[in-house]
Amino acid sequence: MNSLKLCLLSSEIMPFAKTGGLADVVGALLPELARAGHDVCAFMPLYAAVRSKTPGLMPVSGLQDLGMQIADTKYVFALWTAFFPGTKIPVYFVDCPALFDRAAYYTVDPDEHRRFLVFTRAAIESTVRMGLAPDVFHCNDWHTAFAPLFLKTIYAEWPELAHTRSILTVHNIGYQGIMPAAAVGDLALGSFAARLDAGDRGAGIINPLKTGIKFADVVTTVSPTYAREICDTPLGMGMQQTLRERGNAVVGILNGVEYNEWDPQRDTHLRSHFSAADLRGKVENKRQLLGSTGLSVGAHQPLISMVTRLVEQKGIDLLFEAMPALLEQREFGFIVLGSGDERYEAFFRELARRHPGRVCFHAGYDESLAHLIEAGSDMFLMPSRYEPCGLNQMYSLRYGTIPIVRRTGGLADSVEHFDPATGVGTGCVFNDYDVPAVRWAVGTALGWFEDRNLWSRLIQNAMAEDFSWDRQARKYDEVYRRAVAGASNA
Repeated sequence: MNSLKLCLLSSEIMPFAKTGGLADVVGALLPELARAGHDVCAFMPLYAAVRSKTPGLMPVSGLQDLGMQIADTKYVFALWTAFFPGTKIPVYFVDCPALFDRAAYYTVDPDEHRRFLVFTRAAIESTVRMGLAPDVFHCNDWHTAFAPLFLKTIYAEWPELAHTRSILTVHNIGYQGIMPAAAVGDLALGSFAARLDAGDRGAGIINPLKTGIKFADVVTTVSPTYAREICDTPLGMGMQQTLRERGNAVVGILNGVEYNEWDPQRDTHLRSHFSAADLRGKVENKRQLLGSTGLSVGAHQPLISMVTRLVEQKGIDLLFEAMPALLEQREFGFIVLGSGDERYEAFFRELARRHPGRVCFHAGYDESLAHLIEAGSDMFLMPSRYEPCGLNQMYSLRYGTIPIVRRTGGLADSVEHFDPATGVGTGCVFNDYDVPAVRWAVGTALGWFEDRNLWSRLIQNAMAEDFSWDRQARKYDEVYRRAVAGASNA
């Protein structure tokens, strides 16, 4: 097949900047698309933290000290570039100190929408200035969601972009970037402002994500089940009707896993490696994990873990009642790594205080500890209220750490409930979002653990799963070609 010119726009890309799964997805997809033969580049903001830790940044000739007018303010920006690590893929960084030299990647400042408007427009216009106008702009989340509208309005007469199409990937529909309707002038749409959602404007808002969903040639999200959920259930966060109106232009593609980083046979964070054929290293990792966390659980006893943001989405509320009862009734260790809402952190701190030697709570995030937890645990708990994709359950499968998950979003698409009678399945999956369901699921998995032959079969099933990015990238290739061919119901 003919190669395509693809340009990915994202507010964060691993390894340059990361706050969540968005960065992982874009950072994994870029080299896969290049390996498939496409001409690929990417754009992201040049945050202050990125500037200081990115070696090899070079100014792009002719794209320095450029001006962009947003309402009554003129912003000056420049373009810098560096290769994506280990490749010749150019990543372009939009440098606008007035907007991006801040303490955090994201803010609650009143000009937050302007930060990403400038980024989006600068990226689009820079591709034309460099003679790189792509076949497809692949936009990600609300930060770049105005690009599809811009391409169909203010840039529609630019001949270089006449055949350019847009894809919008929704990584988490709960983040929509809502801005005040009074800021409509910042979009510089002129008469095209009438194409914005009238109901929203009447309510005093403009919704960037809704705008992108309406105008992108194809909308993707990060798992097939989540694509259905956001169209038909309250998980659509008010976007259900807009998504349903797009019909089959909404596509779910499960995220892949970067097995160069997450594979127990070569994980650089581990001292002891292992495979499905030789699990001795997993036993050693469990010993190291127990030692490093101060737990007195025996190596023969089950160890359950969580690595998570401590937010309402992740189902932590269910554990307030479920976990104390389980710890009283069953013998197992429990490790939690994460940070977030104070009430959740306080719960886990108190749980560890009440169960010394059995519960460990590590506040914050530690990459090496996260890898050791995946390698050394027996089970991984994800009781999410909703989960667009989730990655930890797929990491867990590769490490022979059995996922205990709720049947939602990407969890439903990546974990199959184990049937002891047939020996088929890869984890423990529960349906209802309530305390009895969590207690049933954890208890069921603990029961399987007691049968060593059954547990060995389950581990082998889990480690045989393949969620590699090369498979998922082929599905994006199909979406890009569909968009270029004009196959959407927009």
